Formats: sequence, C-alpha cells, structure tokens
Amino acid sequence: MNKPLILVVEDDPPVRNLITTTLKTNDYRYLVAANGETAILEASSHNPDIVLLDLGLPDIDGVQVIRNIRSWSNLPIIVISARSEDNDKIEALDSGADDYLTKPFSVEELLARLRVTQRRLSFMTAEMRSASSVFINGKLRIDYASGCAFLDDQELHLTPIEYKLLCLLSKNVGKVLTHTFITQNIWGRSWANDVASLRVFMATLRKKLESEPDSPQYIQTHIGVGYRMMKVE
Repeated sequence: MNKPLILVVEDDPPVRNLITTTLKTNDYRYLVAANGETAILEASSHNPDIVLLDLGLPDIDGVQVIRNIRSWSNLPIIVISARSEDNDKIEALDSGADDYLTKPFSVEELLARLRVTQRRLSFMTAEMRSASSVFINGKLRIDYASGCAFLDDQELHLTPIEYKLLCLLSKNVGKVLTHTFITQNIWGRSWANDVASLRVFMATLRKKLESEPDSPQYIQTHIGVGYRMMKVE
C-alpha cells in the first residue's frame, strides 16, 4: 500500500515538529502549513490524500478551512485539536471532518487513525473502480440494487428505516457520522435533533447485525457525537 501525501496544518512548532517527525519516521510524505489560508492554498494546489488539521489557527478558524475544502473536495480531514468539548467535535464533523483526535495525543493513536483513513481511501478507490452495487464488509453484504442485506449469507429482515441507516453507514465506512448528519439524511431537517428516535432505531439495527451487541463489530458508538461503521478485515 503506497503511503499517502499528508498536509499538516498546525501553527504550534513543537506539535508540528512532533507530527512531521512521526510521519517522516514512518515514511509518509507530507506538506506543512502554519495557518488556514496557506492550508487552503496547499490543499488546492497539491491535492494531498489526507489533511491533519488543527482548529485553533492564527488567521481563520479550522472549521472554516474544513468548509472551504469541502466546497470542492472530499479528501479525508482528520482534526487534531485541544478542543475536547462534544460541541466542538460535532461542529467539526458536521462541517465535513472525517475524524477527530484530541490533544494531547499519542504517536501510536495518530498512526492508527492514519491507517484507518488509508484503508478507507483504498476501499473507496476499489469500490469506485469496481462500480459494483454490492457492498461487502466482513460477513455483511448489502445489495443496493435489490435493497437487501445479508449477514453470513442469511438475509437480514430490516425495517425501511433500519435499512436506510445501514446503507448510510456503509456508504461512509470508517467515518464518524454525527447525530445531526444521520437524522437529516434519514428523516429530513425537521428531525435533526431527534437523537432519542435515532438511538432506538440504532439499537434495533444492532440487535439484528451484531452477534454480540455488547462488543459491536460493525457499528461503533461515539458517545455524544454519533456513529461509525468500522471496516472489518
């Protein structure tokens, strides 16, 4: 698997040096930007594979950088920020970030997040190349054309809402989807804050999908933020 080109957007020299040293040690290619305007310029001119983005930039807020990039690209953005409140995470994810890593962070966790994102990139590329209407993740198979889902070759008997939830998660495999994003896509804007209903439907979906609901394999909960479908090897 080829190492991706990573754009590091961080204005704090010690943190930036830690990240770039880690990338260099692990043979990643990288670019650096110390502010938001430079980040947008680098992203648009060099087309990196992944962006590591601090939110507290000296010129513009990192969320604005996310929104700007999202206006023309779907490249993965991993936020690395000292902002640890759920509202900050939700705003960044709702604006288009793919993942959120809170400072202080370990080098091992950063590398793990990069590997997950890289696998997602490879999966999306392979999916686009195959132009297949069938999604396969471990023992889960979704035939989008027929509207059926199978687990270990046994058809899952899902309600329309459960099936829509499963498809939305599968089409964003590896990415954290916020409660607001999910409810708006499933029910529309009028249901955007109905997290209670979402939790009920997610619980019934999990009972049908997970053999051990207490140790979920496919759907991971991010408490206070949303859900993510994990890529099962």
